Amino acid sequence: MKKITLVLFVSIFALSLNAQDATPPKANSPAFEFEQEIIDYGKIEKGSNGDSVFAFTNVGTAPLIIESINTSCGCTVPTKPEKPILPGEKGEIKVKYDTNRTGGFSKTITIISNAVEARKVLRIKGLVSKPSAVESAK
Repeated sequence: MKKITLVLFVSIFALSLNAQDATPPKANSPAFEFEQEIIDYGKIEKGSNGDSVFAFTNVGTAPLIIESINTSCGCTVPTKPEKPILPGEKGEIKVKYDTNRTGGFSKTITIISNAVEARKVLRIKGLVSKPSAVESAK
């Protein structure tokens, strides 16, 4: 009898937890839709251009306000839009990676905003190699 009671209790508890996950997004809320969430620089040479852009659209129903952007390293510098992005409008987050450091890299960019997904994580990755001997001789 104890086993049946325990199984019944666990089943009811599991159903109540599952029901809480199905909450719909708030009405009148902004939402990101990124063209890409990972930018792969591939193999680039030391000192080359480390600029990239994460383009997005506000697919929500309210203005999107980016409060802050944090990075996993000081070698990655993001620039956020200063004005709210209205519903249906496009925006971009510019990222500059310091390519004077050789080796592989994988860095995260965390966006804090008023969107449905209040914390959004993007990523850049790649490999910075030393300049070739031919290029160094020029």
